[in-house]
Amino acid sequence: MSAVSSRLPVFPWDRLEPYKATAAAHPDGIVDLSVGTPVDPVPAVIRQALAAAADSPGYPTVWGTAALRDALTGWAERRLGARGLEHTNVLPVVGSKELVAWLPTQLGLGAGDKVAYPRLAYPTYEVGARLAGAEPVVYDEPTELDPAGLKLLWLNSPSNPTGRVLSPEELRRAVAWAREHGVLVVSDECYLELGWEAEPVSVLHPDICGGSYEGIVAVHSLSKRSNLAGYRSAFIAGDAAVLGELLKIRKHGGMMIPAPVQAATVAALADTAHVTEQRARYAARRSALRTAFEGAGFRIEHSEASLYLWATRDEPCWDTVGELSKRGILVAPGDFYGAAGERFVRIAFTATDERVEAAVRRLAE
Repeated sequence: MSAVSSRLPVFPWDRLEPYKATAAAHPDGIVDLSVGTPVDPVPAVIRQALAAAADSPGYPTVWGTAALRDALTGWAERRLGARGLEHTNVLPVVGSKELVAWLPTQLGLGAGDKVAYPRLAYPTYEVGARLAGAEPVVYDEPTELDPAGLKLLWLNSPSNPTGRVLSPEELRRAVAWAREHGVLVVSDECYLELGWEAEPVSVLHPDICGGSYEGIVAVHSLSKRSNLAGYRSAFIAGDAAVLGELLKIRKHGGMMIPAPVQAATVAALADTAHVTEQRARYAARRSALRTAFEGAGFRIEHSEASLYLWATRDEPCWDTVGELSKRGILVAPGDFYGAAGERFVRIAFTATDERVEAAVRRLAE
């Protein structure tokens, strides 16, 4: 029996453990800015919905309740500007990472097929291609790719790790090119609610897709906007034919969101007050950390959206990680996201206000 794990790269976060230990030894404790995990409370309106649905003894459905599908289509129309979405255009998934990792396999891709993603990118795009036995391909400009054998094109705006936002023209060009060559576009838009110096646009917006969802799928998550990383609530929207095929496969695999989480998701998507409140928290932390890192000699590139600062001191990223760890600050090395990030670090501003303040003090010393 062959080990599937042999197809995969080393799990990157394991390499950070020695630096985490160094940072944790700081007299005032670690300031962990490495993983962009939410630290603020789950909003009360969401917890109340979860509790109210706690008596759910039966199996939930993979497609979700009608109320959930109404919530997904309604939010996408209100927030993304999508038009005419039906229930067949949405599908809940068990967190977006699961979707990214297993999508090529569920699409039936394998040897001889190619999966393309940005040169600097979330590592799970590559992992998904390798799990399926497909060939991972990186790009700087998607329309310059060789379309031969290319079956899946990942877009990511706002970008993880760089925070870069693709312009409407860039999105239109990528969608038109992919349609011309029969390539499925999947746009990872999980940070779309977190634009700071640019306004991210979804591929589902009619200005981008021309009012048709053919050949496009958008990925969204409640982890960042609603502090629901622990709930594993996400969804995809777009081409009904693609989503219908995925629904059939996921039914066989039992890939379903728990019923109480489905109810909590409905409540989360109906409420905007908590999103505004959380954005204000992140905006304050982002401003404080950006000022502090720039004052300590860092240059920030892109970072116009998302939960991260993409920073460099024009030195190897592991040197930066090591130096900051001695100050009790842990950041992610840029080469986790591709060789092009080897002189950058990714700084998450998801730490508590108290820990952010600690980082600011240490960077000023």
